[in-house]
Amino acid sequence: MSIADLILKASVVVQAIMALLLLISVVSWAMIFQRSAVLNLAARSGRKFEDQFWSGIDLSKLFSDLNQRAKAATGLESLFQSGYREFMRLSSQQGTSPDAVMDGTHRAMRVSHSREIEKLERNLSFLATVGSVTPYIGLFGTVWGIMNSFIALGSVKQATLAMVAPGIAEALIATAMGLFAAIPAVIAYNRFTNRLQRIETQYENFLEEFSGVLHRKAHSKKG
Repeated sequence: MSIADLILKASVVVQAIMALLLLISVVSWAMIFQRSAVLNLAARSGRKFEDQFWSGIDLSKLFSDLNQRAKAATGLESLFQSGYREFMRLSSQQGTSPDAVMDGTHRAMRVSHSREIEKLERNLSFLATVGSVTPYIGLFGTVWGIMNSFIALGSVKQATLAMVAPGIAEALIATAMGLFAAIPAVIAYNRFTNRLQRIETQYENFLEEFSGVLHRKAHSKKG
């Protein structure tokens, strides 16, 4: 008897659990590919922008180029844009001290930083949930299938392996499907979390370095 036959002959409850696990697995894989693309893009665009930032380009020109671009700024571009916009706004106000300018600029960049990290973290909690919950869903299907097999045995006088094996096999398929959904989700979650930490460190470092550049600029204007 093939696996397909076992699934087709399984009880309605076990079939429903298998269908649910299959759906979760498909959605999980879609999330994995989507998050992988997002994090790859964030890492590449971050490196590209840092190269451009440290190339010696005038900050006003870089800011102007980003504003004129049709595509919305993301990642380090968004941090730079938010920080430089607030820096120029506060610097143009009469009587604003350099320290006040930097405090406002730093707050603006922190808000932008939090928003960008929140975008990158999106759907990661779903993968963590899949990794922790689906094995138990599969186990529930297995317990239900085995329970039905033993109930069926109670109605016969002599039990044989041929009578028990199909029911147990179909029940174990549910556990296998639960693990099939959980294992990739756990691996992807751990991998993405590590990559996100590296990207967040990159953002933090840029924020501090850019703050230093603006700090020198603010105090040179005051002088």
